[in-house]
Amino acid sequence: MTVRQPRYSKEEFAQRGDEIYETQVRSQVEEGNHGKIVAIDIETGAFEVDASEIAACDRLEARYPDAQIWIVRVGSRHVRRFGGRTRKIS
Repeated sequence: MTVRQPRYSKEEFAQRGDEIYETQVRSQVEEGNHGKIVAIDIETGAFEVDASEIAACDRLEARYPDAQIWIVRVGSRHVRRFGGRTRKIS
């Protein structure tokens, strides 16, 4: 298995991924895909949508073997949530 090396700093990677999502992808995926994962190649703008991160990334890599993948969850600022939630007591 070939290990893909990042070609961008973490900051540039995130900036490019967020910009592509907001300007090109969001309007195409938002309706009917809440909570699903969008895998975006930050170099080509190509993307895949799936409930599974792995499935979305695998399909994108099948099309673009050297993809630099940024992952976004539709309708959320976070891909994953760590820790518990605090309950509101009424």
